[in-house]
Amino acid sequence: MSKRDYYEILGVSKTADEAEIKKAYRKKAIQFHPDKNPDNKAAEEKFKEAAEAYEVLSDNDKRHRYDQYGHSGVDGSAGQGFGGHNMSMDDIFSQFGDIFGGFGFNSGSSRGGRRRVNKGSNIRIKVKLDLREIANGVEKKVKVSKYVACNSCNGTGAEHGSSYSTCSTCGGSGQVTRIQQTFLGQMQTASTCPSCGGEGQSITHKCTSCHGNGIVHGEEVISIKIPAGVEEGMQLSVSGKGNAAARGGINGDLIVLIEEIADEELVRDRQDLQFTKYISFPEAAIGTTIEVPTIDGKAKIKIPAGTQAGKVFRLKGKGLPSIDYHGLGDLLVSINIWTPQNLTNEETIILNKLAMSKNFEPAPTAHDKSFFDRMREYFKQ
Repeated sequence: MSKRDYYEILGVSKTADEAEIKKAYRKKAIQFHPDKNPDNKAAEEKFKEAAEAYEVLSDNDKRHRYDQYGHSGVDGSAGQGFGGHNMSMDDIFSQFGDIFGGFGFNSGSSRGGRRRVNKGSNIRIKVKLDLREIANGVEKKVKVSKYVACNSCNGTGAEHGSSYSTCSTCGGSGQVTRIQQTFLGQMQTASTCPSCGGEGQSITHKCTSCHGNGIVHGEEVISIKIPAGVEEGMQLSVSGKGNAAARGGINGDLIVLIEEIADEELVRDRQDLQFTKYISFPEAAIGTTIEVPTIDGKAKIKIPAGTQAGKVFRLKGKGLPSIDYHGLGDLLVSINIWTPQNLTNEETIILNKLAMSKNFEPAPTAHDKSFFDRMREYFKQ
C-alpha cells in the first residue's frame, strides 16, 4: 500500500515553515494521542503516521530529499528497511515527547510508568556504486564497527540474577528538581538525574563484561538494498542498524551516503548518459555504422553520409532509471570528426586535390569562401 503525502498527513502546504509544521504536528499528535484514545488501534496508527511525517518535514535535509524524490528519497525502496519509519511508541516519545508538554499527557521518560528510553547514535558510512549498479539497483553487504548489545547480559547491563532498585537520588522519577532564589522569586528547574541517567532505577550488580552499560564494541555485517536510480550525495537510512543503545534502548540508524564511481566511457547527466564518438573524415562523408557502449552491452548506430561534427544521436531508454519510477533516461551520442596527423606525401596530395572541389567547402561565409578561392588559385600556379 502506498504511503500518504506527508504534507497531507499534517494538513500543511509545501511552503509551510518550521513553526507551521511543528504546530500542525502538535495538533495531530494531541488529537490521536494514546492517552486520549486508549485501545484505539486506528488512532495509534494515525499517531505514528503523523510522527513519521513530522520526522521528515522537520529535518531540512530529509525534507529537501522528500520534496525532490518523494518517499523514495527518504525510504530508499518500499519494504526494504530504509528511512527508519517503522517507529515504535517508545521511538516517538523518545524523540518528540516535548511536543506534548502542557497538555497533561505522559511522555518520554515517564509514560505509563516506563523508565527513560535510551537512543543509540547513528552511524554514517559511504557506499561506492558504478553505473551498472545504479542502473539496476544492488544489494551490498558491509561490515560495520559499532556498539552492539552485550552478549553476557543480553544488553541489560545487569549480571545474571541481579535486580533493579529504585534510584535513591530521584526516587524513581528519573529527574531531579532544583529550586533557586532569584530577584524575581523562586525558580524551579528539572534535569536528568545524574545517578541513574534518567532511568529511575539502579542495577544491584553490574555486568562485568560491559560494566553495566549493556553495550560493547563489536562488528556487524549489514545487508543494504539500494534502489535503482540513486545519485551522488544521496543519503539512505537503514533503521535500527546504528549503534546499540545502553541497557536495551532503541538502536540508532545506519546512514548510507552514495558515491558514484566515474565510468571510463559514459558520463552521467541526471537520468541521461553521454558518450562522445570520434569517426574519420571519410566515414563522416560517406556514412558508416558505429558501435557504442551502453549500460547493458553494446549498441549500433547508423551514421548517414554528410554527418557533421557535433551531431548528437539519441538512443531512447538507454539511460538510467528515475528513483521515483518516472521512466528511463536516454543515451546521447555526440559525433566528433578526427583530424589525421603526420600525413604521408601521397595523402597530402589527395587531400589537396579534394580541397579544390566545391563539395569540400563548408557552409559559405565571407571569410571561408575567400580562403578556398585562394587555395584554388595557389594550386593553379
